[in-house]
Amino acid sequence: MILDYVGVKEINGSLIVLDDVDHASYEEMVEIHLDNSTRRQGRIVQIEGRRVVIQVFEGTHSISLGNTRTHLIGRPMELPLSEEILGRTFDGAGHPIDGLGEIFPEKRMDINGTAINPVSRVYPKNYICTGISSIDVLCTLIRGQKLPIFSGSGMRHNDLAAQIVRQAKIANDESAQFCIVFAAMGVQKDVADYFRRSFDESGVLQKVVMFVNLANDPVIERTLTPRCALTAAEYLAFEKNMHVLVVMTDMTSYAEALREFSSSKGEIPGRGGYHGYLYSDLASMYERAGMVKGREGSVTQIPILTMPNDDITQPVPDLTGYITEGQIVLDRSLEGGGIYPPVSVLPSLSRLMKDGIGAGFTRADHQDLANQLFASYSKVMDARSLASVIGEEELSPNDKRLLEFGRLFEERFITQGSHESRSIEQSLNLGWELLSTLPRSELDRVDPKLLDEFYKPKNLEASDQAKVAAAVDLSPEDLTSQVKSFNEAQ
Repeated sequence: MILDYVGVKEINGSLIVLDDVDHASYEEMVEIHLDNSTRRQGRIVQIEGRRVVIQVFEGTHSISLGNTRTHLIGRPMELPLSEEILGRTFDGAGHPIDGLGEIFPEKRMDINGTAINPVSRVYPKNYICTGISSIDVLCTLIRGQKLPIFSGSGMRHNDLAAQIVRQAKIANDESAQFCIVFAAMGVQKDVADYFRRSFDESGVLQKVVMFVNLANDPVIERTLTPRCALTAAEYLAFEKNMHVLVVMTDMTSYAEALREFSSSKGEIPGRGGYHGYLYSDLASMYERAGMVKGREGSVTQIPILTMPNDDITQPVPDLTGYITEGQIVLDRSLEGGGIYPPVSVLPSLSRLMKDGIGAGFTRADHQDLANQLFASYSKVMDARSLASVIGEEELSPNDKRLLEFGRLFEERFITQGSHESRSIEQSLNLGWELLSTLPRSELDRVDPKLLDEFYKPKNLEASDQAKVAAAVDLSPEDLTSQVKSFNEAQ
């Protein structure tokens, strides 16, 4: 039923209140007509009997209590969709802002999505190649997975997000259709321009759908942006059978907008000042990732969020970690050391990684190699802690060798150019090169058959051999002799 109401009972921030409203529905869209003949959009966010609270997307400035006319549309917010959205840029509410005109929709879909029956879900398998070694080898992104990136304020997560969008692809499947939905929330205009320019110059813009909410846009629009992006992703995945990667930055801005919105409604704040239903709200978006039986496409999510004061226990990263299937953590100390991307290996995790790598997906040695790199780098951290207490000179030759491995691992494996894309084979081979700086006896997480095939100390570069020799108090000639003896024994 379509109804009009004249007058507003109350105005509070971005909210207006109407009394004596009949037949209203939660999430129903409304049109607000002002005295100056302008029109704004809003949606019903709270119903108490015949009292209705409406969230105004464009803000409540210039709204009159007496003459404002509110028009209830009778349906929730819907996003017009067609394949034309590829290569287009929209604002946070789904309106085109690239000057190319409106979308001629094949279909309109509710931005809140529809619940997926768990029985209809397909377990995520196979991987998406990002071209970044630290992610592809150690925290592999699986199709249909939700894998967040935890960053800190001022760190280079925007560069990492742009690099993932530029380089991500479906490996070993030429027939697969792949596209990216990119959502930016609360970003400055220069950052938004950077993203668009980066995608355009690299030639990937035609397969990217951008939703951009600027810092000076209405805060409430920020709450719509990820839902519009996920609705577009679901359409492309389940209607057009495409594999869709959704990159959303920054989810902390989204949560802050929700907190402001909750405060306007007069809700009692919970942990960290956030509303009590933050977990449910985040879950309603993250759980829209996955694959569905009978459909070829998939929706994979990489939400990016900044941790206030680098505190991983803050509510937003804490709840995100509960809902999602792992996390990629960026480390400020690594970034301070000039390492990009500053991926902190040890706290990073991909829970679905084991089912999307190995023979038939990446390479048979992938899991063992990843396990050994984790274990060896963990020993590096222990050796560094010991060195900080007793001094590096007092360390054993084995610990010195570990320190040198850690340096090479950070400089050659984790560090990579912002426009450098490595294939999975290149990343795996690089991992074996670095493990070859360690004695074979130290590699206790790898199958001996794989060691026979891939562990080849003779493949070390001469410069690296010299560095390792210096670290363990051996001359390069002695090291070369030991390596030669080892190879002859093999």
